[in-house]
Amino acid sequence: MYHATPLAMNPSTPGKMQLLRTMQRTMKSYALVSAGDRIMVAVSGGKDSYTMLDLLFQAQKRAPFRFELCAVHLDQGQPGYDGKPLADWLESFGAPYEILREDTYSVVKQLVKEGDTYCAPCSRMRRGVLYSAAERLGCNKIALGHHREDTLQTLLLNLLYAGKLQAMPAKYLTDDGRFEVIRPLIDCSEREIAAHAKAAGYPILPCNLCGSQDGLRRKQVESLLDQLETTIPDVRQVMLHALKNVRPSHLLDQDVAAAWAERRPELRPDLRASVPLALRPGHLPILD
Repeated sequence: MYHATPLAMNPSTPGKMQLLRTMQRTMKSYALVSAGDRIMVAVSGGKDSYTMLDLLFQAQKRAPFRFELCAVHLDQGQPGYDGKPLADWLESFGAPYEILREDTYSVVKQLVKEGDTYCAPCSRMRRGVLYSAAERLGCNKIALGHHREDTLQTLLLNLLYAGKLQAMPAKYLTDDGRFEVIRPLIDCSEREIAAHAKAAGYPILPCNLCGSQDGLRRKQVESLLDQLETTIPDVRQVMLHALKNVRPSHLLDQDVAAAWAERRPELRPDLRASVPLALRPGHLPILD
């Protein structure tokens, strides 16, 4: 663990304060951070994770309670990797940080067939390394830099290719229950993040794994969103709002509708009346 010099204020950029306000609203709405938390901030070297780390340290200075942050970067052994610009930036920024070195690149290359994408196995292996580091560092939460477009693209990927309604939550508990994973930037626009990152001059590290592969489905749904935006200018924000405005009684998943009907009426009284009688408690149909 490296403890750098005291935190150096990263210069403000156009849009930085707006991003910070959006992130702080998200943190409050979803209770992402609590007093006494020790949060491992996963820094890949891309624009999103740099921005997240920068904003989280600004939020830390403004918070009415104390919590700790530790930046962690994983060197995956990719060809041509040069992490010095990132390490130099972390040192000058003043954040406590650690750089892990684990050759997951070679393993992923062996596991994946020619022409297939690396995303899934790379993500699984990276998570395993980060979880081990979080436990060693005494962290109870892990912050990831996913933004609004990431969750919308995930929604469309699952809808169009996997046949399920699933996006990215603002927070979730890991399967083993050890850590809470949080996404402070989930309401932030990728364009605003990119504009800020460019103005801030973060030393972006190139990705030679999934980020360099063509024809990914995620790129296809990103293109779909761009096309929709030509006729629906606010389509991304509208879709994000839809993820926060779900009507379980109007979906076809009977388990979801039945569970919704079991909720106390005072929680969502405006929607209680819209639950079909057959799905309300005591009126569930019996199927042979």
